[in-house]
Amino acid sequence: MNSFDRNGSGRPGGRKPGGPRGEEDEEEEEEEEGAEGDGLAAWERAYADERSWESLQEDESGLLRPIDTKTLQHAQYRRRLLLRTATGAARIQRGLIRYLYVVLDFSRAASETDYRPSRMAVVAKCAEGFIREFFDQNPLSHIGLVAMKDGVAYRLTELGGSPESQIKALLGKLECSGDPSLQNALDLVHGFLSRAPSFGHREVLFLYSALSTCDPGNIMETIDGCKKAKIRCSVIGLSAEIYICKHLCQETGGTYTVALDEAHLKELLQEHAPPPPAIAEYATANLIKMGFPQRGSETGFAICSCHKELKIGGGYTCPRCFARVCELPTECNICGLTLVSSPHLARSYHHLFPVLPFDEVSVGPPQSAFKKSVKTCFGCQQDISDFGNKPSLYVCCPSCKQHFCLDCDIYIHESLHNCPGCESRKQSILS
Repeated sequence: MNSFDRNGSGRPGGRKPGGPRGEEDEEEEEEEEGAEGDGLAAWERAYADERSWESLQEDESGLLRPIDTKTLQHAQYRRRLLLRTATGAARIQRGLIRYLYVVLDFSRAASETDYRPSRMAVVAKCAEGFIREFFDQNPLSHIGLVAMKDGVAYRLTELGGSPESQIKALLGKLECSGDPSLQNALDLVHGFLSRAPSFGHREVLFLYSALSTCDPGNIMETIDGCKKAKIRCSVIGLSAEIYICKHLCQETGGTYTVALDEAHLKELLQEHAPPPPAIAEYATANLIKMGFPQRGSETGFAICSCHKELKIGGGYTCPRCFARVCELPTECNICGLTLVSSPHLARSYHHLFPVLPFDEVSVGPPQSAFKKSVKTCFGCQQDISDFGNKPSLYVCCPSCKQHFCLDCDIYIHESLHNCPGCESRKQSILS
């Protein structure tokens, strides 16, 4: 007589009730318990992890089609570019040397799962990308990390110019508990930024998940202290708008925004990467004394002045006091000289003379009496005249009138920082 397994299918020689359990039965029960624990079957969990529905959109006829990610990325880039160029005239003073503290909310609100898998995981991922982009846009600047949880604030990293060390410290402290304290975080960063050089721009960026703050005193006095210390505070909220955060940004000249989803959060963070315009009443002309240290020998050894340790190979030597430092840019711990490298200085030049936004050119499907003169992108030489049955979009430089595809448009304004058409025309004139 055949016995039946848990799924109801007949199986000869099956286990009798109360008999010894086999390894296969235990594995099956563990899988079922795991599926019941999160409310999803195995195939549902794999589908949820892939999040493939985010790459689909509904067209006019009601059919599902893949999203044109290239067009969406170009639209986001155009919004950032127009936002930067809409601040005023072509020549505005910007803070090229920035001292920025990123304050992360690791309270219990960061464990909410409205952002998958959690707010904390999404914030950490977006902060990692922002740190890399920040140092690419601001090679002369410094960044530090502060965390809030359990009603206190503590510093994860000091102000430094190494993105890898900042990211390593961030990913190693992903724990959330308790309530955030906005006042304690402001007091902490105020103490650190007050010691920053006066020629640098002092900034604080909050990534705030909670809907409240647990403060020990009058936070309005703390906000006034940050305003007097010329500290610009900005907040990106992950839940809803909070009055005290909005008031903080208004008083200190920062910006307050609320993210709608993960993609919107990335876009809001990228807006803080370029140097902001200098505040009018705080803008002063300064001559900054800088040193250009030489790279140390790979076989030599010396005591590092920043870590107080004996290190072999690499490092940089201060030209004034000959102290050893590990990374650039930094401040010499012995003589206080600002140490940078010539590539860092050169890479900051494009913020003073940015490339003008290119004009969008939209051309519909080819008609019988229409002949397309532009066939290839001037940058990558890819074909941009193949329209098919849909309108095509490319851009044109307002100075040299050369045409570029969308990928080259983003690359020119975000990475190259000069127009190949204008540069080739200059070379032809000189030759």
